[in-house]
Formats: sequence, C-alpha cells, structure tokens
Amino acid sequence: MNTPIAEKAVAVSDKSISDEQAVALLGKAYQQILGEVRKVIVGQERVIDEMLIAIFARGHALLVGVPGLAKTLLVSTLARTLSLSFKRIQFTPDLMPSDITGTEILADDEVTGQRKFKFLKGPVFTHVLLADEINRTPPKTQAALLESMQEKKVSVGGDEYKLEEPFFVLATQNPIEQEGTYPLPEAQLDRFLFNILVDYPDYDEEIGIMKRVTGSEEQIKHAVLQRDEILRLQELVRRLPVADHIFHYVARLVRSTRKDDVLAPQFIKDWVSFGAGPRASLNLILAGKARAMLRGRYHVAIEDIQANALPVLRHRIIPNFAAQSEGLTSDDIVKKLLAAVPTDEKLYEKSTDGKR
Repeated sequence: MNTPIAEKAVAVSDKSISDEQAVALLGKAYQQILGEVRKVIVGQERVIDEMLIAIFARGHALLVGVPGLAKTLLVSTLARTLSLSFKRIQFTPDLMPSDITGTEILADDEVTGQRKFKFLKGPVFTHVLLADEINRTPPKTQAALLESMQEKKVSVGGDEYKLEEPFFVLATQNPIEQEGTYPLPEAQLDRFLFNILVDYPDYDEEIGIMKRVTGSEEQIKHAVLQRDEILRLQELVRRLPVADHIFHYVARLVRSTRKDDVLAPQFIKDWVSFGAGPRASLNLILAGKARAMLRGRYHVAIEDIQANALPVLRHRIIPNFAAQSEGLTSDDIVKKLLAAVPTDEKLYEKSTDGKR
C-alpha cells in the first residue's frame, strides 16, 4: 500500500528515456500529485499549481493569505507527496539568525577526549521549509534566510555547509496584521519567484472542508515523485527549448512595466512608481517552462507566460499614490497590461527588437 506511485507509473529518473518522454511522464505524474493532494486539501488548485511550478523552476514562493486557510497543511502534504523532508519555522520578533541556520557548540570528542566545536544544523537544512510570518522577525534574521535561499548554503565559523537539493522556501505573510511587523524590502521580495495569493474557499469548498476535517477517516498519502526524479526535472526545465517570439513577448511585457521605457503604455506612466527588473523576465521564462512541463508539453506557449504573470509581477510592480487613490492594485495593473501587450507570434518573429 505504501509503494510509491512513481515506481509503478513514473520513471523520470531513468537515464535511458529521452527528455521528451520525461516531460510526458511528468504530465501524468502531475495529475497523480493533484489526486493525492486532493485527499487532504479541498480546493486551492491554483495555489497548488503555482507551488509546483516554483519547485520545478528552482524558485521560492511568498504565500499571502489570512490565517486558517490550511497553508501549513498544504505545504506539508505537498512535501510528502513529493518524498521531500519538511520543516516549519514560526518567525517571531526574538528569533535569531542561528535559530534558522544552526549554531556551533563545544562538545567532547569521543576519540580524543578533547573539546572542540561541533555544528548543529538548524531547520533550514531540509527540502521544503515553511517560513511562517516572515515579516514578524527583524531584518537581520530575514537576511539570514534570504542568504540561504540565494546561495543554497550556510556559512558558520568560517565553514560552509551546502543545503541538499531540492531546496524550496515558502514564506507566509499575514495581510491583515501590520502592527509589530518588519515588511520585506522590495529588493528582498524580488528574490521570490512567485507571490501567491490564497483566497477564501467558495461555498461548496467550505462545506467539503467541514465534512473532511470533522470526520474520523484519515486519508493515506502516497509519494508520486522521488527526490532524484525531481532533480532531473529541475535540470530539464533549464534545457527545455523556448522559441524566440516567447523571449520577445516576455521582454516587451516586462519592459512595459517601467514608466520611463518607450514601450510603457500611458496607464503605466500614470499608475506605477517602479516597474519590474530583469529578474522578472528570467522568472517568467523559467516558470513558463515549468508550467509547460507539468502539462506534458515540450514547448512553451504564450499562455504559459500569461498564466504566470500575476504571481511573478505582483510583488515587483509598485503602484503610485494615484493608483492607490483609485483603489487599484498591482494585480489590476498587470491584468490591464496583459490585455495591452500584443500576443501575435508573427509580430515578434518579424521583429529584432520587440518594439514593432
């Protein structure tokens, strides 16, 4: 009963199969992953999809939602479905960097009897890390986690300790409690591949949640993919081919968010203080590749870019006072921009600079 589904239906780690076959197998595994997660989580399919895209694109995600939406349960369930270790850190004002990365202690050597420093690994040494309410801890502690996210290693006492791949951080922020918080600066927000919004469940989903959580039956979760399979698929994301017109479309979309760029429409000049940087372009391409792979496709379409535009751009576009006074959010601006930027492939195929 505990035999992983991966052993029966998916063999992505098999070196004898081609990249195209591995992508097709991932498309089948994706449906199996959703099926396993649905045994525990009701709804939230968009959130699950975006989290999986972030994992296979080797990115990190910022999860924003009110308390009580099963964020912790969702992350731990997804980690078990992917055969990955999971740890959770509750960020508080008194949390120190060493509480995350680990610390050195004096210990007796069993062989020599001498005392020497020994490194005790912190909770960051895991595959999937849930950083709960990251904006409740001081900037110094935030920076310790963000350094590990970027470098995939921990430096203590002059020694470096690598984090085992895959390493995925999902940080949560509470949008309604602002007192006693240390909001992440824009430069640190930019390190997150996705900013994922978790909404309230609809009526039928809430009924389903009540029935499932208050019942006595416990669903058994199976692993769909193994660690070595995930690592191969992450490498495959980098190799997945992308047509030139996709690069031109992404460049035009991102550059259009910058109010001083010649490509920026008038509403961007009127409503945006700061637009997205080059990291947004990179993340749109990587996320587009991962989304295409999860759907069993060996090519990236413009729809893959558009589907990821909101989670990639919403935390990289800063609305100005004029936009805020009109009740406009970064999501509203991104949606309007998606409607304004042309998607005709022939337009970009004929263009060498993406401006035609």
